[in-house]
Amino acid sequence: MRISELSRRSGVPVTTIKYYLREGLLPPGRPTAANQADYDESHARRLRLVRALVGVRGLSVSAAKDVLGGIGEHEGDVHQLLGIVLGSAGTAGAAAAAQAGAEPPRPRMAEVDALLDSLGWEVSDNAPTKGVIAETLETLGDLGIEYDWKKLVPYAELAGQIASVDLDGIQDLADPLEQAERALVLTFLLEPVLMALRRLAQEHQSAVRRRGPSADISPAAP
Repeated sequence: MRISELSRRSGVPVTTIKYYLREGLLPPGRPTAANQADYDESHARRLRLVRALVGVRGLSVSAAKDVLGGIGEHEGDVHQLLGIVLGSAGTAGAAAAAQAGAEPPRPRMAEVDALLDSLGWEVSDNAPTKGVIAETLETLGDLGIEYDWKKLVPYAELAGQIASVDLDGIQDLADPLEQAERALVLTFLLEPVLMALRRLAQEHQSAVRRRGPSADISPAAP
């Protein structure tokens, strides 16, 4: 396909596609003339992933290029691929940058480790999301709310079920670019939906509990 067709199918302007080509985020097309080239479905898939990395994940062009390189190195390994695109693991450059800017240990990080140990989860020691949990526990403590890691276990178990559904959605995809794109979309675009479903479920549970067991609305006997 010509670059204009690639633009039409992807929704990415021609000028942006040319920029991605110059920066090495997209491989060159097959030359057909001095200033023309043909592109195929692999270009379209890679372009969708670039758009997800830059637009959804919020990465810079340079960082997106590093991620794409990491995906190529770990083709066929869904675990490594998931870590790369979601940011819990990454290329050597990303890991070095994370190490250089590492935050000091959080006071309640030991509780996060205890939570993960109780669940039997295999998680990277440097997973940045561990810090989010520790910080939240600290904030609750500062507010005078007694909340320890054991109270997070039911939430974690539900999260484990969600993660299983997520992985089922990408495990059977053969193309690593499609796997990476699906992982990004499912994770970042569905997170607001999960939060919205939680709010709706809270409203439902509140209504049921207010009605109480005496308000049985089962069908009347004939």
